[in-house]
Amino acid sequence: MRYYTPRSCEEAVAILASGQHDVLAGGTDYYPALRDRPATRDLIDISRIDELRTIRREGDGWRLGAVTTWSDVARANLPPLFHGLQAAAREVGALQVQNAGTIAGNVCNASPAADGVPPLLTLDAEVEIASCEGRRTVPLSDFITGVRRTVMRPGELVTAILVPHRNAASAFLKLGARRYLVISIAMVAVLLEADGSGRVARARIAVGACSPIARRIKALESELAGQPLNGEILASVVELRHLSVLSPIDDIRADRAYRLEAATELLRRALRAALATAGELAA
Repeated sequence: MRYYTPRSCEEAVAILASGQHDVLAGGTDYYPALRDRPATRDLIDISRIDELRTIRREGDGWRLGAVTTWSDVARANLPPLFHGLQAAAREVGALQVQNAGTIAGNVCNASPAADGVPPLLTLDAEVEIASCEGRRTVPLSDFITGVRRTVMRPGELVTAILVPHRNAASAFLKLGARRYLVISIAMVAVLLEADGSGRVARARIAVGACSPIARRIKALESELAGQPLNGEILASVVELRHLSVLSPIDDIRADRAYRLEAATELLRRALRAALATAGELAA
């Protein structure tokens, strides 16, 4: 077993093209998984590629480099658009995990309970992927195809998460059996953009840990558009029927019915949380 530490994306994808390898960034998912399966592939540690650790404005959007850590996200000076993602960053494991775990690793791991995925879905995030053939982008909504499954092809490397800029406010909430260091029973992310006349111009809603992949709740988004910027009115729009696209399971953490009820209430609270900032941005 060989261990590579490339210093550039070009070097990393060249190594990837030479055979089957596992890509390592923070290692917070990789190493625990060794309890269930031995390491058999060569490792490519991309954590020393400086160009992949960045949060910066680029044209009409934002670039979050693949090895940007959750602590980097939580501490960055970012507009309200990212407040939901920053809240999620502070919920990813303990501080030690946040210091090592990366935004791309959370996405590539494709866990149904990945904290970063719901807020990134509400941000209309895209995943930038590099290979020897060049670079391509895939909407995050298409990138994760199932539990621990993505559209990644052999020889490809995620290089960044791309987010379009909007004057919008966002929020994230999760429910677990305890406050910290817990796998979610349910989690929600919301994004609200006001139209300047006291109404919702655009809403983005996502729910995680309630289906094999986190899902946008588009029926609810449609009903929220045009509603007054009033917390109680927005909360009253949210109903259990909106979550029919989800398929939660019964497990040791919660049963299906509880997950759906919890997600419904979390959405109401998250909408109220994002509301005040959304109104200020439109003023």
